[in-house]
Amino acid sequence: MSAALKYTLGRIGLFVAVLAGLWLVDMNVFLKLMLALVFSAALSFFLLRGWRDEMAEEMAGAAERRRSEKERLRSALAGDDQPTEGERRED
Repeated sequence: MSAALKYTLGRIGLFVAVLAGLWLVDMNVFLKLMLALVFSAALSFFLLRGWRDEMAEEMAGAAERRRSEKERLRSALAGDDQPTEGERRED
């Protein structure tokens, strides 16, 4: 399971748990939703730190791979890419 999916499901789970706790309190439904959103965001900052860091590392790695592939393609299009021994065509 990807780190982003774990973190997202954790955030949704915290929201639902806080909302379930607030559901017992007698107040406006909109206010319950807003409080659940705020409290779950604050809790996730502390409780889901490991998953958030894991997701950030995963996203940084993906960005680096895209950046290096982009540079490789740009150099190939510019003609700077010299083929290696195995890639040379026999004309």
